[in-house]
This record gives sequence, C-alpha cells and structure tokens, in this order.
Amino acid sequence: MNKLTTVILFSLLSLFALVSAFPVRRDVWDPQILSPNASTVWVVGQTYNVTWNTTDAPAHITNSIGTVVLATNGTEDYENPLAANFSILLGSISITVPDVEPGSDYAIVLFGDSGNFSPDFTIASS
Repeated sequence: MNKLTTVILFSLLSLFALVSAFPVRRDVWDPQILSPNASTVWVVGQTYNVTWNTTDAPAHITNSIGTVVLATNGTEDYENPLAANFSILLGSISITVPDVEPGSDYAIVLFGDSGNFSPDFTIASS
C-alpha cells in the first residue's frame, strides 16, 4: 500500500471509531400510574395490580428496570420494595399489601429512570 492509501484508510477508520463512540440519546420516561388512584382502597395482605400507561414509551429509555415502593405522607419506603427488577414496559405488576397502619395517605411510587407517584389512596386493615 502506498502512503496516500494508508492515510485515507486510517482517516476513515478513525472517523468510524469516533462516530461509534457517540452515546445513543436516551429519554427519561415518567409513565402515568393508572392504579391505584384516589378512589382505591386496598386491604392489608391482599394482592393487587399496580398499573401504568405504556402507550407513550420512548424508543430509548434511560433505565427500563422498574421498582415499586409504598410511600406514606410523601416518604418512600426504599428498604422494602413491593416489586423490583421488572421491565417498566410491562404496564402492570402484582404486589401484596404489606402489614401497615390503616390510612388514606398512601401512594405508590414507580421507579425506572425517574420516580412517579400515584395519587394518595387508602389502605384498610384486614
């Protein structure tokens, strides 16, 4: 190979490596929680579905692995997730209501690449 061919080939390979190194743009997605909602009453020990809207999911989600936690008065219980390690593209996950004090200040928080709170709802004793 002559010098010119070597320089051109090296330049093209360098350009290809540079373009390949650019990260893919990822989108932060904040899906709306459909259930539970403000009129929901869950009973301690019972199993329910947490559901969210997946119709507007972007092609490249920053973090598609979901976690669901229970919040009381806006404080999330990260130590005891109700569900974890599922695809947020599922749109629904089954959880069992933990043994908590009855009240109407509970919310579900869905984490993937962001956190989204449900409206406050009620948990009743069994």
